[in-house]
Amino acid sequence: MSLSRCTIDGVRNLRQVELDELAAANVFYGANGSGKTSILEAVHLLGMARSFRGQSVKSLINHDMPQCTVFGEIEVENKRTMPLGVQRRRDGDALIRVAGETVRTLAKLAEHLPLQVLNAGSFDLLTGSPTARRQYLDWGVFHVEHRFYEQWQRFQRCIKQRNNLLRHGKMSSHEIAVWSRELALAGQSVDRYRADYFSRLLPLFFEILGLLAPGLPTVEMRYRSGWERGKSYEEALDASLTTDLEQGYTHVGPQRADIRVLQGKHAAADILSRGQQKLVVCALKLAQGRLLEENSGRICTYLVDDLPSELDREHCGQVCAQLADQDSQVFITSVEAADLRALWPGGSDNLAMFHVEHGRVLRDEC
Repeated sequence: MSLSRCTIDGVRNLRQVELDELAAANVFYGANGSGKTSILEAVHLLGMARSFRGQSVKSLINHDMPQCTVFGEIEVENKRTMPLGVQRRRDGDALIRVAGETVRTLAKLAEHLPLQVLNAGSFDLLTGSPTARRQYLDWGVFHVEHRFYEQWQRFQRCIKQRNNLLRHGKMSSHEIAVWSRELALAGQSVDRYRADYFSRLLPLFFEILGLLAPGLPTVEMRYRSGWERGKSYEEALDASLTTDLEQGYTHVGPQRADIRVLQGKHAAADILSRGQQKLVVCALKLAQGRLLEENSGRICTYLVDDLPSELDREHCGQVCAQLADQDSQVFITSVEAADLRALWPGGSDNLAMFHVEHGRVLRDEC
């Protein structure tokens, strides 16, 4: 599924922006502060009902407007289109519509427009907390294994209930045993889906990283389930029960899972240069897009903000080549139009170019 048309109103400095006949690769260029990144934010809003630049809805909405709205049409099978629409108000309320119907859950929206963001915040995959890496992993599992989300929700309900019992300390051994058993079943399912996905992702990651950075020192990736290796989750919960009771929360489980990215025996973030880190992050994101296509036949939409930052011309060109090689849709920003015309395979013939200036967007004539 790709976005064929998008209307944006009230996202930061963008007012009544119409983007028609969107291509596989779309470049938005202009001076800093012109609104280029806001275009990417608007597309992200359409797919995730939020910005990728933080959780504050108020900062996303134009200060002269009570709400922001993004409407789009995505191409589905047999050249048909499906409408999507998201409106966010200053009080935090969200109105989400898919195919003309109002939906209540983000999952119903997210499944239709799989999005990957490549920007300065993407370095969190290497330098940030395990939360960023779990979110990365769960994005992939959600989009290729439809049974995962139900088990993930079940796990969230169980751990919330178990933690409530632990925190208040008023429970029988029978109650804690029941919720521990339910938590173990849900947690083992979540872990099984994650581990299976990770095993399929790994070879694609190494393949793409080898193309982007053939001279990079050997990088390893390891998945950690969140409890001691060699034990079942139920055994790990039993072993940590005393500590859980003393401190009032569950210490082991999928909520502690992580992906370790290593160079030798050290965290890659501590060894690799900033440019090398960016290539690793690009490989992680591109691998997910490739796996999505191979497993479901669906395409990923990439939102790429300021690609040349941290990368030299040669490596920028290699990332562009990988993006162009995938059956995906790309929205990419640049200060200068010539930068991407020169780097993208096939040049301008394969790009839709848009000039952004003071919140206005004009498409370049062929």
